[in-house]
Amino acid sequence: MKLHIVIVEPDVTRARLVIDSLQPLGHQVTVISEASGLARRVCDIAPDIVLIDMSNPSRDILEEMALASGPMERPVAFFVDRTDRDLTLQAIEAGVSAYVVDGLQPERVATVMDAAIARFQMFRRMRTELETTRRALEERKLIDRAKGILMKARGLNEEEAYALLRKAAMDQGRKVAEVASALVTAAGLLS
Repeated sequence: MKLHIVIVEPDVTRARLVIDSLQPLGHQVTVISEASGLARRVCDIAPDIVLIDMSNPSRDILEEMALASGPMERPVAFFVDRTDRDLTLQAIEAGVSAYVVDGLQPERVATVMDAAIARFQMFRRMRTELETTRRALEERKLIDRAKGILMKARGLNEEEAYALLRKAAMDQGRKVAEVASALVTAAGLLS
């Protein structure tokens, strides 16, 4: 699979070594040598992955670089020459897909990139599943509240209240959760 890769690397010679290691694989590579305006430039380029090389990162620079490269939208791999425990944790918490100590070595870039992409895809799936589960839980809560309103207002049991919600949803061509939301909203206006 051919990727569009952005390399954030101020050292032109080092950037050339990385480009040379990636081009035989058929990837399109863009180098950004200045950190200023990184978020806008990365957004404009919309790469598949961002590789950032920093010899001696500070906490502020690390966080700024990680967030600017959009770690929730694409894989981001950091290559640093030195680190400490706090910097590593901060990078991972910022959503960095790979954090490699001992600098950017051209012969390892493709392997690290593959690992970063795999980790990013795994976390993306987990975030999607979590969001789906949260949405389902919220819908369940709404339906339960709507059933409670119907049970109280009409003297129905839980099964009858749900059947009434389901019938209204089918009649209106809507989801049960949408009908429940409308009922809860209307009941809130009336109380």
